[in-house]
Amino acid sequence: MKRIVFITPPDARYGFSLTGVRQIVTAPETIEPTLMELVNDAGIGVIVIDERLSRETPPELLQQIEKRWHGLIVVLPAPEEAVVAEEDYAMRLIRRAIGYQVRLRL
Repeated sequence: MKRIVFITPPDARYGFSLTGVRQIVTAPETIEPTLMELVNDAGIGVIVIDERLSRETPPELLQQIEKRWHGLIVVLPAPEEAVVAEEDYAMRLIRRAIGYQVRLRL
């Protein structure tokens, strides 16, 4: 049975390894040799690359691997950074009028 390998940057060190799948933590500078090593392993069928690392990988390399490799390369979307929303004037008025914080989505 083929294995799945996740390649992530150091800030995601504990994410996938806690689930029992193989996770390789690498820096953007070393993504190419890591990727080539995994592609040459016959026991690997799926490689999942964190989007932040795939940005550092030349698109030509990924296209070349997809043409000659039997497995599948998947790019995992990077986690979004939290955006702190400022409380606007209307929300302050509503909170003051009813005495309760209300979340409005427009």
